[in-house]
Amino acid sequence: MEFSLLGPIAVTTGSMELSLGPAKRRSVLALLLLQPNTTVPLEQLIDSLWEDEPPEHARTVVQGHVSRLRATLAEGGAEAYGIELTTHGSAYLLRLPEELIDAHRFGELVALARPEAAPADAVPLLREALGLWRGPALTGTVTSPPFAAAAHALEERRLTAVEALGRAHGTLGEHEQAAAILYSAAVNHPLREGLIAGLMRALFRTGRQSDALEWFHRTRRLLNEELGVDPGERLRGAYEEILRAEAAGGGRTKPTGGARATGAASGGTAGDGRAGTSGESRSATGGGPRPVPGSTGAAGARGGEAVAGADGTRTGTPDGARAGSGSGRAGAAPRLLPRPPARFLGREDQLTALTAVLTDRATGESPLAVVAGPAGVGKTACAVQWAHLYAGSFPDGQLFADLRGFGEGDEASPAEILRDFLLALGTPPERVPGSAQAASALFRSLVAERRLLVVLDNARSSAQVRPLLPGGPRCATVVTSRSRLDGLVATDCARPVGLQTLGHEEGAALLGAMLGPDRVAEDPAAARELVDLCDGLPLALRAAAAQLTARPRWRLARLAAALRDERRRLALLSAEDTGIAAALRMSVARLSADDAQLLSALATSADGHLNASLAAALAGYDPERTQDGLDRLAEMHLVDEEATDVYTISTLTQLFARDERGESGDGGKRGTGDGSKGSDGRG
Repeated sequence: MEFSLLGPIAVTTGSMELSLGPAKRRSVLALLLLQPNTTVPLEQLIDSLWEDEPPEHARTVVQGHVSRLRATLAEGGAEAYGIELTTHGSAYLLRLPEELIDAHRFGELVALARPEAAPADAVPLLREALGLWRGPALTGTVTSPPFAAAAHALEERRLTAVEALGRAHGTLGEHEQAAAILYSAAVNHPLREGLIAGLMRALFRTGRQSDALEWFHRTRRLLNEELGVDPGERLRGAYEEILRAEAAGGGRTKPTGGARATGAASGGTAGDGRAGTSGESRSATGGGPRPVPGSTGAAGARGGEAVAGADGTRTGTPDGARAGSGSGRAGAAPRLLPRPPARFLGREDQLTALTAVLTDRATGESPLAVVAGPAGVGKTACAVQWAHLYAGSFPDGQLFADLRGFGEGDEASPAEILRDFLLALGTPPERVPGSAQAASALFRSLVAERRLLVVLDNARSSAQVRPLLPGGPRCATVVTSRSRLDGLVATDCARPVGLQTLGHEEGAALLGAMLGPDRVAEDPAAARELVDLCDGLPLALRAAAAQLTARPRWRLARLAAALRDERRRLALLSAEDTGIAAALRMSVARLSADDAQLLSALATSADGHLNASLAAALAGYDPERTQDGLDRLAEMHLVDEEATDVYTISTLTQLFARDERGESGDGGKRGTGDGSKGSDGRG
């Protein structure tokens, strides 16, 4: 049994995660885990669970949560692990071996690492420690000051470990790796001076002195604008050290490459939630993982030109050549990523999680991440944004394929995708095997020793993905899907990265990026209402912005008023071939007829909140059939299981399912899949 605090609060036993229930129950467990083998007074629990004045029945509520936690742990076999949740008067004690808590293991690994004295040993220890993080600490707890403070303390420990890992790589002379590790953290924490100082030194020692100095000036401006202070001693010291070395003409490592990359290298990118501005950074082809924002487009170099690598060979795609056409040659580095997403904002936590998964080399395995979420939530944009930010970490190429798992027509076959990949890698057309099995073997052989990134977008199932996975330990793969792809998690150790809808601030920021901040600022209440009417889905918000862009005289409140009419909402949230209705149609088309009918029945719920019993009554199914159907709908993110036997269906999904029910006239039996393989995606 394992307890997770470094990310969503979770308890796992074997391959199963225990159902912990609502946020307050998770918060009770988190507080007990933060003080293991120590009695925690009931009053402390009450003070932590309620930010305002607690209700009169607070003691009863806490006692109920503790009782349910005790039962849940017992059902998971807690006794066999020496775990016991006991009551001591008006206090509680969670007795357990502390090594079962990820935060405790993290602390032990960091304490063992000595980045300056024994850097070679420190690197794997710190990587293993940071690999325990699955997102922001204490995710899923209540938003009270005590939990915010505890989460902040854990985040401080994480950042200290990141800085230590950067120092360890620097001591070993691995400055590219140090820059890669420190970059993402610096983007997300632009006022942390020690972190910026370490990044500046790493960048300078890889020959990117202009980038190093730009980080100093950017941080100095932020410190002045946001805090009204000047840089501290650590940041000034790094700056002066670089200037002295520049004046002396030494102190830096000669660049191993020479490719110049364009992209959002300055002024803020997706990592800090602000719209990025154009900039440049120098890219080296050697070294380990290093983020180079926007370093490759379709051609892989500016203007499509080939670029000289460290060994004198030419990489990139020559002008006029088209990756996958058969004109490539052996050894060329394919650059198949689509263009970076326009006006990409936020998603810092998910980008950080992808970085933790996809740049982890501690296991010696090829890392695999699955970005999953509902239709229209921005899975492709998130994966492609990360791929562009870290393209420089994969100098041997970036492959991309749309698997068409939830699109018009048939899903892409593995043989079709493998043929495109092999051609892009320089395999002559006549030597591409005809069978998917043989093509998969050749693909793994070709990339076994390469540093390659594979992005598999819009996957339908785990079976579709597996033949496309590279096997080399220096390769990395990111998959996007509306399905959780639990099979990849079970058999291929995939790490899930969930994508949720946007909150009010993020949604309003996206509208501002699309429409201009002044137009949103003049009516912030209407902007918040638009986010609610769009269910916080980036696709729906972009469609709403398109409506407003086409009508420059409209205020946001006018569109909000129009969207309140549920009969018109889906139509208004469409723009030509893009819209939330089209996206949902592709999801529903992949359902079996039974599950489509169940979804249609759930859409008749008054407020979108229901349990299995109510769902069975609405659909006319028996309990077992209903529960199985709800599980499949949750896996496809068409409903959300907020807690044990508490399901919600979003308003837009309800409206779509009701429309489909009305158009079909058959109670919603429009799904044509069989519940496992799906359909061809047409109506």
